[in-house]
Amino acid sequence: MTPLVDIQNLSKSFPGVKALDGVRFDLMPGEVHALMGENGAGKSTLMKILAGVYRKDSGQMMLDGKAVEIDSPAHAQALAIGIIHQELHLMGHLTAAQNIYLGREPRRMAGLFLDEEQLNRDAQALFDRMHLALAPTTPIGELTVARQQMVEIAKALSHKSRVLIMDEPTAALNNAEIDDLFRIIRQLKSEGVGIVYISHKMDEIQRIADRITVMRDGAYIATVPATTPMPEVIAMMVGRKLEQAEKTIPDTSANEVLLDVRGLNRGRAIRDVSFTVRRGEILGFAGLMGAGRTEVARAVFGADPIESGEVHVRGQHIRLTSPQDAVQAGIGYLSEDRKHFGLATGMDVESNITLPSLKRWLKWGIFLNQPAIRTISQQMVEKLRIKTPSLTQTAKLLSGGNQQKVVIAKWLVQDCEVLIFDEPTRGIDVGAKSEIYKLLNELAAQGRAIIVISSELPEVLQLSHRVLVMCEGRITGEVRGDEATQENLMALATQREAEAPAAVH
Repeated sequence: MTPLVDIQNLSKSFPGVKALDGVRFDLMPGEVHALMGENGAGKSTLMKILAGVYRKDSGQMMLDGKAVEIDSPAHAQALAIGIIHQELHLMGHLTAAQNIYLGREPRRMAGLFLDEEQLNRDAQALFDRMHLALAPTTPIGELTVARQQMVEIAKALSHKSRVLIMDEPTAALNNAEIDDLFRIIRQLKSEGVGIVYISHKMDEIQRIADRITVMRDGAYIATVPATTPMPEVIAMMVGRKLEQAEKTIPDTSANEVLLDVRGLNRGRAIRDVSFTVRRGEILGFAGLMGAGRTEVARAVFGADPIESGEVHVRGQHIRLTSPQDAVQAGIGYLSEDRKHFGLATGMDVESNITLPSLKRWLKWGIFLNQPAIRTISQQMVEKLRIKTPSLTQTAKLLSGGNQQKVVIAKWLVQDCEVLIFDEPTRGIDVGAKSEIYKLLNELAAQGRAIIVISSELPEVLQLSHRVLVMCEGRITGEVRGDEATQENLMALATQREAEAPAAVH
């Protein structure tokens, strides 16, 4: 069978960087081919060349056995290649149908008027093909992220795409939405569409992929069946075997309580939530999407108002009217959306690290003490092993894992003793994930109180000394030690009728 896509010996350089070096990749009709590698491995660059965003420097690309030069995204679309980016490109004020056919709407009366009825019929035919129950006239702004992603897929299919590139398609989806996405992927497979699937989630790869191609440092490493044991795939990705340290839970029962939350309430989102975190402890929060975990974190950080309840830090009651109150009390919050709420992505590494504590670096209350700023920033880069060419590197150019470390650095410079990590490894590759885990354990060992919120149950179990589980705004239970299993966490995460404990210590 002739491959849909056959890439051989492809290379691409940017100023000072060899992004791709003799890479090869192929895709068969009706196949899901996973592309894996750490951030910076070259996956996105390779796919952007296939999608016409970049031009290759050398090598050969073939579609259906014929050599092609793809010089623009429009050319790629004309060649039936579609790409669904991790960050969706849709207009919230337009309907689903209008987004799908934007710029190529059907017209009537010699092209003078938009044919809205035909537009909606065409969109409905796409949704029917995908077995998707969605009205074409629904405004995009009213849809969940999962449904918006389905519209992006429909948009790609409207170009009669035979090659579909999916970049981290499940990053913001819950389990039910992932199942729905996989159903559509299998439907497309049965129609002969070839799908390139980029993801860091190992369990998903084994569920949906047929083959895996691994890249590292811009080079092709291997192509293996998706049944290959994941430790072997990880070793190929990182160039070494990741050490899985034996989990030891320290006894923190006699340590000082750094954070004490009592009877927190805010509508249905937070319902009588109480808990404590001690010095040196990592407390995990588990639960399904919408359980209220992020809402609790934002309330404790002063980002959202509360109706009742108290927050105590080191035994002192603090009045939370804004995040500034929380920071002054020693609470740092690493948002699940670091690019929007954790980083000034257009600013450099040095500025991001010192921004929250800028007042500390003023001379005579007027001038910035640049040598002191540079010194503390360099210390943080070395301490957290942040990979950056220099302190003046723009934050948006760093990998996801290094961006996360910059956010951690700014709260350490601020000397926050309570650190709340919301989805700390979302969008981060397996090697950087291991480094973040090690860093969180080091911070706890230094005497900080750590809260970890994660939708990945294995992550919560691996990191946490004990785990609180939430459902519908309430804490439904606490697990620790041998009781901390995925089965027990899921049972508590779906415990909708049971009364939550008044307090957990």
